[in-house]
Amino acid sequence: MFAITKNDKSSLARTGKLSLAHGEVITPAFMPVGTNATVKAIELTTLEQMGFRLILSNAYHLYLRPGMEVVNSFQGLHKFMGWQHNILTDSGGFQLFSLAPFCKIEEQGVYFRSHIDGSYHRLSPEAVVDIQLGLGSDIAMPLDVCTPVGISEREALQAVLTTTAWAKRSKVRWQGGVHKADTALFGIIQGNFFKALRKRSAEELIELDFDGYAIGGLSVGEETKVFNEFLACSSSLLPQDKPRYVMGIGTPEYILEAIGQGIDLFDCVFPTRTARNALVFTHCGPVNLRNEQYKNDVTAIDAVCGCATCHTYSRAYMRHLFKSKEILAAMLATRHNIYFIQNLIILCREAIAQGNYLQFKKRFLTEYTQTS
Repeated sequence: MFAITKNDKSSLARTGKLSLAHGEVITPAFMPVGTNATVKAIELTTLEQMGFRLILSNAYHLYLRPGMEVVNSFQGLHKFMGWQHNILTDSGGFQLFSLAPFCKIEEQGVYFRSHIDGSYHRLSPEAVVDIQLGLGSDIAMPLDVCTPVGISEREALQAVLTTTAWAKRSKVRWQGGVHKADTALFGIIQGNFFKALRKRSAEELIELDFDGYAIGGLSVGEETKVFNEFLACSSSLLPQDKPRYVMGIGTPEYILEAIGQGIDLFDCVFPTRTARNALVFTHCGPVNLRNEQYKNDVTAIDAVCGCATCHTYSRAYMRHLFKSKEILAAMLATRHNIYFIQNLIILCREAIAQGNYLQFKKRFLTEYTQTS
């Protein structure tokens, strides 16, 4: 399923090939987030042309709307959304605890009220696996307990215990699923910001022998120094021969740090969400296109970018679109931001192949922190 193709000489970074039901994914790989079976403000054909072969969707959101009956009538999510490549579905654990107006963790699962219509639902770890098998997910994530910054070690321990118990039940359900051969199941490491709990969580989930492992509970508001420390700690606990996934990171700085620690997969709404709010990436750092200084700027968003937006439109025109609240503004900025991240990943792979990843990272960040 997963094979490392190259180890960097200067760091823990590596490239690899992840074989899934809908084709091969070259890692490191960023997954654009298509929460509701769509990556906002960009067509899937454009993502395909950029080289993406794995995107993320969300089981919790799809379960609530349009509902499994609708998706099942299309024989799964791929046909429903018109995407022929791979899909990872998040279980929705984070959304349950962050979006639901009422959410209660029970031994059997989660009892919650929909953030859409206020209706009450219960989801067990088994039901979440069933939903993802029904969606036809290429990678499924088990239900876990997400925890915020600042909780006590006792609270974090309880979350680890529940996450492990649910992971065991999820694995049993997956093993009995009729479509399990087409769906990989990853485990999710928790433990909040307690290293002993991170170690315990990793050891308990590794014993269950999942197809890959995700690091949950990072990039949730902690300082960058703390993120880097616990990323390194968590990554070091995971098997070398399994794909590693850090959930919810999408800034160039965090992506580069993760790759340097041997992470293979990552996702985040950040590139698309910020694009819709006029914040775009450039090689000299992020730019807010609504700023007055770009009113008459005839240059592209990023002079060295190869995306179609930069080849065609000026900063002045982009600012005009955003100030006029034109839908096209979000579409063009999203295309640029997603292209920028994908190109960054490609450059990282090339640096790993050449054995000089740390040099590349340093050079990139030196330029990226300049004022554009």
